[in-house]
Amino acid sequence: MIHVCSLALVPETVEKTGARRLITLINEGTPVPRPTAIAAEDHLFLGMNDVNAPLQGMIPPSAEHVGRLLDFIDRHGAGDPLVIHCWAGISRSTAAAFIAACHLAPERPEIDFARTIRARSATASPNPMLVAIADKLLDRGGRMVQAVRAIGRGRDAFEGVPFHLPLAAEAP
Repeated sequence: MIHVCSLALVPETVEKTGARRLITLINEGTPVPRPTAIAAEDHLFLGMNDVNAPLQGMIPPSAEHVGRLLDFIDRHGAGDPLVIHCWAGISRSTAAAFIAACHLAPERPEIDFARTIRARSATASPNPMLVAIADKLLDRGGRMVQAVRAIGRGRDAFEGVPFHLPLAAEAP
């Protein structure tokens, strides 16, 4: 199970879910206290800005970032709860959760994951640049990009609505 939240909710989410793995997607240099339940080797820090195109002075999402995300997911598998967060829990973390889910459950249509994200969080707005990079690396033929476009941008918020994303389809 993948859990998505803001930086402010990481300690609470890790404790509540029993997660032992953490993925951080946040601006380089942002202090992120690691909960004691998370070992250093089970915490992936990806330093990037929440941008959709290269901008002067910003670190855009890159193939290296997505590659490291996929490698971390491959090393740890899908068995235990995983917490993914960014600053607000709206864009980078929701994109990473979508990417992780598509990678871990390749038989499930991308649109299913995107619709589940939207149903569970009205504020989720997966970062399109991260999704586009992952779509190419995972050879999804544009389906990941199309799925995120189909759910549209989430409603504006200072902090996202936390949610969990199951890898298996749930009964209605």
